[in-house]
Amino acid sequence: MTTTARVLIAADKFKGSLTAVEVAERVTAGIRAVRADTGIEAVPVADGGDGTVAAAVANGFERREAEVTGPLGAPVTAAYALRDGTAVVEMAEAAGLQHLPPGVFAPLTATTYGVGELLLAAVEAGARGIIFGVGGSATTDGGAGMLAALGAQLLDEDGDPVPHGGGPLRELATADLSGLDARLADVDVVLASDVDNPLTGPKGAAAVYGPQKGASEQDVDVLDTGLRHFAEILGETERADSPGAGAAGGIGFAALVGLKARFRPGIEVLMEELSVAEAIARADLVVTGEGSLDEQTLHGKAPAGVAAAAREAGKPVVAVCGRLAIGKKDLKAAGIAQAYALTDLEPDVSRCIAEAGPLLEKLAAKLAEDHL
Repeated sequence: MTTTARVLIAADKFKGSLTAVEVAERVTAGIRAVRADTGIEAVPVADGGDGTVAAAVANGFERREAEVTGPLGAPVTAAYALRDGTAVVEMAEAAGLQHLPPGVFAPLTATTYGVGELLLAAVEAGARGIIFGVGGSATTDGGAGMLAALGAQLLDEDGDPVPHGGGPLRELATADLSGLDARLADVDVVLASDVDNPLTGPKGAAAVYGPQKGASEQDVDVLDTGLRHFAEILGETERADSPGAGAAGGIGFAALVGLKARFRPGIEVLMEELSVAEAIARADLVVTGEGSLDEQTLHGKAPAGVAAAAREAGKPVVAVCGRLAIGKKDLKAAGIAQAYALTDLEPDVSRCIAEAGPLLEKLAAKLAEDHL
C-alpha cells in the first residue's frame, strides 16, 4: 500500500470514555503522526443505541432539542436529528440510563412517556420518516408510556390511567389506541435495534435486560407478567414474539403495534442513511471499532456491520477497541483482519478509560505502521 493510501474510519463510540466523533479524531491523529499524507475520511457510526443521534449529527443531520418527561417523571432535555424530512430519534435521549442518578434505578416505575413526546416533536418539526433507535433504556414498560404520550388510553378497571412503569401494567383493564396522533399514520417508522429479543419469556425484555436496570428476581417476574398482560389486553400476543419486540424494555413491541414500525438491524439502517458503503468504496483500508469487541459485537453491533460491508466490497478491515474479548478466529469470521486494544498498551482498565484518547492515538500509530 502506498503512502497516499485512503483510510475510512467508521467506528462506534467507546462507551464511557470517547464518542464516535472523538474516536475518529484520535485515530486520525495517530495515523497522521506516522503517515502524514494519508487521505482520511471519517464516518462515525452507531447501531441504534445511545450515540445514534450524535453519529447522525456528525454526518450532516441538524441537531434539535425538546424538553420531555424523563424516566423518573422529571423533565429532561432530549436531542434528535433531522435532515430532509428524516428524523433520527434515540429513545435513550428521553428514557436512557444516563438520566438516572448514580446508583439509582426504578425498574418497576421508569417510564417511556418522554419518548412519545420526543417522537411528536420530530413529527411537528416536519419528519415524515423516523429512524427510531432503541437501546440503553432505563425502562421496562413495554412502551406503554410512549403510547400514552402519543394519545393511547391505557386504563385500569376504575377507568383511570394506569400509573407509569412496567410494574403497574398488571392493573391494565382496557387499551384503546384509536386516539393515537393522526399524523403518525403518514410517518414511516423504522425500528432500528441491535437486539432481536421477543417481549416476554426467558429471552424477553424483563428476563434478559431487567437486572441491568436494577430489577431483582421478583421484579423480573412482576415485569414479565405485566408485559405479557399488556400484550394480551392489546390482542397482540403474536406480535409480542416478533424479533425486536423486547428491545429497550419492550418499547420495540409498542413501536411495532402502535407505530406500525418495520424492524431492521440498527447498523444496517444507519449505514444506509450515512452512505457508509459509498465511503468504503473510496477507501483502501477501513478502520472500525467500539469500546468492547466481544461476543455481542458479532451479533449486530456496528463493527460487525461495517466489516461485513467492507468484506463485500473487497476492502481490508482492522479494528480498534478498549478491550478485546474474542479470538482471532472469530475476528477473521467477522471480516476483521486484526484488532488493536487499549488494554494491549495499558492493562489497567480504569486507566484505559481515563486515558482513552492518548492511548488510542498510540494504537492508531501502530496500526498505521502495520498496514499503511
